Amino acid sequence: MTATPPPCPRCSSEYVYEMGELLVCPECAHEWAPAAAEDAPETGVVRDSVGNVLADGDTVTVIKNLKVKGSPAGIKSGTKVRNIRLVDGVDGHDIDCRIDGFGSMQLKSAVVKKA
Repeated sequence: MTATPPPCPRCSSEYVYEMGELLVCPECAHEWAPAAAEDAPETGVVRDSVGNVLADGDTVTVIKNLKVKGSPAGIKSGTKVRNIRLVDGVDGHDIDCRIDGFGSMQLKSAVVKKA
């Protein structure tokens, strides 16, 4: 291991210490393996709430009820969304899709699961 461990990937704290084979952040209690810090996640890869990699044309399922502005009823949990398109959206909305009854909209990958 190096003399100075890398900063915490979750909170960027510089007070990281070694505990056995793990690196530990005392501020946010995040623990990770040093090899995982070197193998940073690929940029541009979009993952669903479970960690599956998403691609254009996939079918996903909404995992929680979503409120839709201007609509009395929101999107229910379990709604299937077919033929998604990955985009670089605003505020973390990285899925562009069309939902029956609602039309075109953008979703966050954190609220869907690959079907």
